[in-house]
Amino acid sequence: MSNAALKHDMVDAPPMPGDEPMAAPVMKPVPRITIHAFCDHPETGSVIQRAGEDRRLSKAHLTVYMGGIQAAVEQYQQAPTPNLILVESDAGGSELFAALAALAEVCDAGTKVVVIGHLNDVSVYREMIRQGVNEYLVSPLSPMQIIEAVSRLYVDPDAPPIGRSIAFMGAKGGAGSSTLAHNVGWCVSTRMQEDVIITDLDLPFGTAGLDFNQDPAQGIADALTAPERLDDVLLDRLLVKCSDHLSLFAAPAILDRDFDMDGEACESVLEIVRETVPCVIVDLPHVWSTWTKKVLLSADEIVITAMPDLASLRNTKNILDLVKQARPNDSKPHVILNQVGVPKRPEIPVKDFADAIGIEPTLVLPFNPALFGTASNNGQMIEELDPKGKTTEGLRFLARQLCGRDAAPAKASASKISLLKRVFRKG
Repeated sequence: MSNAALKHDMVDAPPMPGDEPMAAPVMKPVPRITIHAFCDHPETGSVIQRAGEDRRLSKAHLTVYMGGIQAAVEQYQQAPTPNLILVESDAGGSELFAALAALAEVCDAGTKVVVIGHLNDVSVYREMIRQGVNEYLVSPLSPMQIIEAVSRLYVDPDAPPIGRSIAFMGAKGGAGSSTLAHNVGWCVSTRMQEDVIITDLDLPFGTAGLDFNQDPAQGIADALTAPERLDDVLLDRLLVKCSDHLSLFAAPAILDRDFDMDGEACESVLEIVRETVPCVIVDLPHVWSTWTKKVLLSADEIVITAMPDLASLRNTKNILDLVKQARPNDSKPHVILNQVGVPKRPEIPVKDFADAIGIEPTLVLPFNPALFGTASNNGQMIEELDPKGKTTEGLRFLARQLCGRDAAPAKASASKISLLKRVFRKG
């Protein structure tokens, strides 16, 4: 597999006009509430249970019962009602509304009710809303429909939208994950004119400051030591402004302090950051701990950067298996094969790598030490050095994929598949 051949076969991403549609809104996590569900059918109970395992409902306490509305009425005659009740009913017309009236008699003030029915009738929906039901869903349902319905009830509609979080992690050290994270953040801010904050969570060895030729005196470490103090004013002081649309939450990159990271502190800081910009790039170090796992699994998009070797393949497969189990309702992570085609280095062919991990790489980047080395030493981005190069086109393509702003998704998908097939044959 030659370096020249890989360069020739880089992603031929379509141009990026400035009027592409924005990505779908990102749902905020549901707060700590108690949810009881009363189902008529086991299938509905299973769907609700799967929804309760989703990361967006991780703070909520969900219990599923069988028996429908009648079981709910009997239970709450002797017990207080939770924050939210989901009830399923096969009934219709007067029978359904009589059952709901009985439920209303035993509901405490402030309890919300979502009805899952089997009648797709707008008149039924309107009458339920008139009688105080908060939402009516028609079965069969998917877990995401349940999650979206609950989220709508508990998220302030007047609150600003939360930004999309994109977590980058290397399958092994030196894979180039940080470099890709920084360049993708640059692409989003310059090409899409979207406000971006890059958060460097590798506190002792982070390279975001170096890559952007910045030397911040303060940064994310100060926020993590006292997350309860972080507000818009302090955040603005801690951020380094790199351009009109790009800011850096840099790591201190010093060794005279011990950095004992706390998962709750990371979550709190990232939530505040996400409230200020549409896109947050999270640059994770190649370490595995409670806090890195938590940050990775809570991101809206995950990018795994790997090299075509056995250690990367094993680690990528392990991460993908974990993510698939923990995030059944989310899109698959993006796998980037980087530094492909190092002269005289034995490599796993791209096709074999993809077959082993079970998904196709979103992007295959050839080994190009001159371009990446020059950019790193100069504190510049790849696009600044080679604005029309194939590597830059690939990074723009990846940025569009991550932000859901591909103007021609079908064309881009076909281009990617064609690229991979050509590389597979060469592998």
